[in-house]
Amino acid sequence: MNVKIEESWKQVLTNEWSKDYFVNLTNFVRNEYATSQVFPPGREIFAAFDATPFDKVKVVIIGQDPYHDVNQANGLCFSVRDGIPFPPSLLNIFKEIESDLGTPIPASGDLTRWAHQGVLLLNSTLTVRAHSAGSHQNKGWEQFTDEVILQLAQRKENLVFILWGSYAIKKGAFINRMKHLVLSSPHPSPLSAYRGFFGNKHFSQANKYLIEHGKQPIEW
Repeated sequence: MNVKIEESWKQVLTNEWSKDYFVNLTNFVRNEYATSQVFPPGREIFAAFDATPFDKVKVVIIGQDPYHDVNQANGLCFSVRDGIPFPPSLLNIFKEIESDLGTPIPASGDLTRWAHQGVLLLNSTLTVRAHSAGSHQNKGWEQFTDEVILQLAQRKENLVFILWGSYAIKKGAFINRMKHLVLSSPHPSPLSAYRGFFGNKHFSQANKYLIEHGKQPIEW
């Protein structure tokens, strides 16, 4: 199967392409794009991988679904296209960065700048039907992204995994805390941010860990 994904990831995940679940997922996704409005655009389904090759990954942030409104999703979790108003969770992320590091809230919500520094912005489900949150869940994407996390956790050392909310925390439950730093807190959504997301200082903690292990910190 010819999956258009960055070459290092293509090699790491080579066993997935021929598995029944992935073949079924591919058929489902192709049909959805042919018959419905689906986000992100097809060329950006694997944008998180294309922007952050396997050997460049230093930090992993796990999201759930792509944004499902027009022109929002760009293939990176929590990120929106340049010029798009910040969704509430993203605004709260920027507020926490400002509080934690003193970095002012940026003009753009496009987090490609993080991805190019080694932050894998991984949604659990990589596609969604327009205006229908969760519409592509339980079709196979979760199995695929579990394998992504597993490969990272097993093959690499001293990564930072950032898990916000119960969904991401469960998805990262198997990560070896002796090999990697795992940071978890409530989700940045306005429904939960005040229950422990604000003040979690994950961004400074991540950078401290990276520096301690000889890696360049992230310019958040």
